[in-house]
Amino acid sequence: MEKYQYDGEHVSNLGLAKASDKEILEKAREENAVIITADLDFPRLLALSADKGPGLILFRGGNYSDKEMSDLLTRVLEKIEFNILSRSVCVVDKNKIRVTHLPLSRK
Repeated sequence: MEKYQYDGEHVSNLGLAKASDKEILEKAREENAVIITADLDFPRLLALSADKGPGLILFRGGNYSDKEMSDLLTRVLEKIEFNILSRSVCVVDKNKIRVTHLPLSRK
């Protein structure tokens, strides 16, 4: 698999500290970025919109230390190519990674 180099920015560094989740989704869509979060509002909004992006990495299953989060994120980025991440919701917990392609259905 081809190696990619990724850049990450916290929303507050982008002037979006007080932005709504919808505004953050729109900015990520414009930038072809993937959102990394534990906030369940993001997949709900993606399901309601039926949009094909932005991609989302959603951490589930409790609290993580910085090292655990970093290790899990590294595992995701090594395992799943950006072109898939950018149009999917990737749910990550300590034991597995599940990828669901966008758009999400509103079941």
